[in-house]
This record gives sequence, C-alpha cells and structure tokens, in this order.
Amino acid sequence: MEVAIFALFALLSVGFAIVVVAHPHPVKSTMSMVVVLFCLAVLFVLLGAPFVAALQVLVYTGAILVLFLFVLMLLNIGRERAAGVGQPAQRWVALVGAAFFAGFLGMLLWRTHGPDTLDALTPDYLSIHRLSWELFTTWLLPFELVGLLLLVAVVAAYAMARAPQPGEMTPPAQPGVIATTAAADVADAGADAP
Repeated sequence: MEVAIFALFALLSVGFAIVVVAHPHPVKSTMSMVVVLFCLAVLFVLLGAPFVAALQVLVYTGAILVLFLFVLMLLNIGRERAAGVGQPAQRWVALVGAAFFAGFLGMLLWRTHGPDTLDALTPDYLSIHRLSWELFTTWLLPFELVGLLLLVAVVAAYAMARAPQPGEMTPPAQPGVIATTAAADVADAGADAP
C-alpha cells in the first residue's frame, strides 16, 4: 500500500512539475506548483517526517506561493507571447546547462545505487528538536539570507515591471537629443517673447 501511495504521488509530482515548466500562463504554472509541493508533503509523511510535511504545506504552499500569486497578479502578467528563434548563445548556454544537469543526475543515481549505502534514518534524526536545533544554529544565516533574497527579488520584480506614472522621471535620452531639445525650447521661448 505504501509503495502504491508513493508511486501515485511521485507521478503526480513529476507530471505537475512538467506543467510548471512548460505552461505558458504564469498563474497556472504557480497553481501547478501548489500541487507539486502538496505531493512532496505526502512523500515527507511517507518518510516518517510529519512535521516537515506540515511545514511544507504551511510555509511553501501557504505562504511563499501565495506571495508568488500576489506578485503575479500585482504585475498583471498576461499570457507570454511565443518566443521567436533564440539567440545562438542562448542555445549553447541551454545545452551546457542540460549537460551539467544530466551529469549531476547521473552522479546522483550512481551514488544512490553504488556500493556506499546511507544509514537508516533514526527517530532521533527525524525529531523536531533535532530539526529546530540544526535550523537555528547551523543553518540560521543561510535560512535568513534566502528570505532576504526572496524579498529583494519581489521588490526588484515590482520595480522593473510597473509602468511609470505621469509626472515621474523618465530615463534620460542620448546626450545629443537632450541638447537639441533644450536648444529648441530656448528658441521657442525667444520667439514668443514680445
């Protein structure tokens, strides 16, 4: 029964993860990510870590993805337009990234099925006390830096995507254009004078 539940939620997780990456509409991608994170929470329960599963649902699904949806709706992002033919450099970077991913995946599979096996998880290792001790001593700074990075990313996305309001400064044009415009304004002001 446990294997069937694992297989069902693992397949759901992989399927919806593909939807997250492949769907052109950002809100639907984010909603698919909610399903992926819920499936991961079920897998954490199967591993014997119900507290981590509850954190997964409350923190990631309940807080961070709601923040993502809020930012997407705030920015009023519509359907992405179909991208044209990419730059040649973009293709090479994508191929190198895919090669690194395949290499890391191969290394992970080799280590998993290799001669070195990991020790079984003990109840002491999965306890809430141990998790909180590790989180708030060893991993406190990286945990806070990730939160700060998310905040900076949201503020930057808002600042880059919002339309300038009337009366706000517009970016300066090229130097020659400004001088020509200023000289034309002076000439117009001199022509209107009595």
